[in-house]
Amino acid sequence: MSESTAVAEIEKLTVEVGGRRIVDGVSLRVLPGRVTALVGASGSGKTTTGRALLGEFPSGARVTGSVRVDEALVGYVPQHPAAVLNPARRVGALLYDIARGRVRELPRRARRAGAREHVLNALAMAQLPDGSRLLRRFPHQLSGGQQQRVVLVQALLLGARVVVADEPTTGQDALTKRRVVDELAAVAARGIGVVLLSHDLETVRALADEVLVMRDGRVVESGPTERVWLAPSHPWTRQLLAEQPPLRGGAPATSDSYTVLRVRDLRARHRDVEVLHTPELVLRSGECLAVLGRSGSGKTTLARCVAGLHRRYEGEVLLDGVALPPSLRDRTRAQLATVQYVFQDARASFDERRPVLDQVARTAVRLRGVPPREARAEAAEVFNSLGLADELAARSPARLSGGELQRAALARALLARPRVLVCDEITSGLDTVTRRGILDLLAGLLRDGDDLSLVLITHDLDTARLASRIAVLDAGEVVEQGSAEDILTAPTHPFTMSLTEKRLVEKRRAQIQPSSHA
Repeated sequence: MSESTAVAEIEKLTVEVGGRRIVDGVSLRVLPGRVTALVGASGSGKTTTGRALLGEFPSGARVTGSVRVDEALVGYVPQHPAAVLNPARRVGALLYDIARGRVRELPRRARRAGAREHVLNALAMAQLPDGSRLLRRFPHQLSGGQQQRVVLVQALLLGARVVVADEPTTGQDALTKRRVVDELAAVAARGIGVVLLSHDLETVRALADEVLVMRDGRVVESGPTERVWLAPSHPWTRQLLAEQPPLRGGAPATSDSYTVLRVRDLRARHRDVEVLHTPELVLRSGECLAVLGRSGSGKTTLARCVAGLHRRYEGEVLLDGVALPPSLRDRTRAQLATVQYVFQDARASFDERRPVLDQVARTAVRLRGVPPREARAEAAEVFNSLGLADELAARSPARLSGGELQRAALARALLARPRVLVCDEITSGLDTVTRRGILDLLAGLLRDGDDLSLVLITHDLDTARLASRIAVLDAGEVVEQGSAEDILTAPTHPFTMSLTEKRLVEKRRAQIQPSSHA
């Protein structure tokens, strides 16, 4: 097959659900060995378009246009790969079942060795060269990045000619992002067409050959990646790609500030495995402390200990010098109000059956004893201050975008009038425009929030720039902490250096030769 012959093609695809067009006249061609990226905000139609290549559409959808994949098998790597892995079977059993179907023509005695060779080759192609050690594990014993690569291995073993990768770098640190770029580049180098659905512009520029920019279900601009980056023609593309001025770090502690929260000799466990050891960490009034690290480094465990959501720990979390009970159940109403937690997955933290405003107002009723009518009025006022209209507040969570729901989650926390706000990866999964809006909002809260202090859990260096101080976690240990400027510009620990070095500065596909993964 020549490189110009598409292995899959979508022509004038329109998808309507409940009278609303979520995809409107989209066309794309998937070429062998090439990476095509669909870029856009949450709700722009990227995932619906990508899943159309698998023949999957939302329930009750009205579909027009055409999707052609001919004989090409399409593999799908979802944003949350654990959902498609059988939790009751070891990774090796999952992969060997597929590989045995590829060696049926071999003599019986040669089939076992042939299946193993197929599995090991696919593991190497998915950037898991030591993956043989993972074959004995269950999916829940793998990191998110490893789960993602196992799903990719499944697609490769099945003989996929097209791979659809849905937000593969969401929630990933800089080091893991590099591995994702390398693995998808290696797949493309084998002649497989890759469709990348992403809001991560750095990854898209490093990897994609062609970009389709989507907004409200339509492709507003398309073309070779470098052309779109250097000379965008559509106003939305220009806004999406616009260089943002660097965030200004929060104000450092002053002589008037005081220690509001202190973590002392904290050791936390998952089951019987210690996952976090923090000798001491201090948050001062009016300060933003960023806890920076890779997935699995212990960041979220630390945040959950502070918020009373992780009970199995030794040591102390002190508020104004008084130890907080480890469990939410044992904290007073005042303690619950003082320390508020904003989750990474805002959608999962809301009840889909109730209007958002009612759920936000409930915080003031439950934690401050405000009468329901007054609480609703106060909730509406906070909504407006965060840029959410009254009409949005009356909707169910399903009818709000990811960025709108994240603002609603912030409003819910603020209605408790907290002194410590713990934000756990709340910009993960958001496009650049929405992400910047949330960060600007947090910066404003710090400026205007009297003694409000912020613990910002993040893997993202640009997000960490909001902070005045940064603590770096690796494998459950605080390996370095100091002012944000010092950590980001002159780190001293090797791990911090690896995080802060220039990330995807050039096309990594040029560094990967097909023969190197044979």
